[in-house]
Amino acid sequence: MTSIILPHGDYRNLLSYQKALVVYDLTFRFCARFLTRGDRTIDQMVQAARSGKQNIVEGSKAAGTSKEMEIKLTNVARASLEELLEDYRDYLRVRDLEIWAKDSPEARYVRKLGNTTPADFATYRPFVETRPAQVVANMALCLIHQTNYLLDRQIQSLERDFLKDGGLRERMTRARVEARKEKS
Repeated sequence: MTSIILPHGDYRNLLSYQKALVVYDLTFRFCARFLTRGDRTIDQMVQAARSGKQNIVEGSKAAGTSKEMEIKLTNVARASLEELLEDYRDYLRVRDLEIWAKDSPEARYVRKLGNTTPADFATYRPFVETRPAQVVANMALCLIHQTNYLLDRQIQSLERDFLKDGGLRERMTRARVEARKEKS
């Protein structure tokens, strides 16, 4: 029998979610440490980080009945993190602080830290709590790039799944046709 509602909602095991959670935790602490209370940028950055994380959750939960909604919300998560990426770049640029090159020793070190699974803020906490703003912001850039890469791959996978399995209506039609065949 064709399944109508596919397995869904296991977002905690998605590496993209784990990384987005780290990005949120890092951003929350970055804003508390380095931005002045009352700065509107704090709300913008924390909300963009939260949106990145929460839209992965919502998309994963919606997947059972709407592959379209899952793709859409995963893409919203990706867009929110891109917005956050630009906020960190702005922070560094307007303060004349260095943005690490992709292949700098520092960026490579952060990427290496990012290879631990499951992804967890505890890996980054010692750096976030003790390093200057320039280092923490650059770490955030590296983590957001990693998360965005994972989300890009996830979106591509969701698109392939949709082309292969179709959406809810197609599964419902297939199941109904199969049920009729079994009955006759």
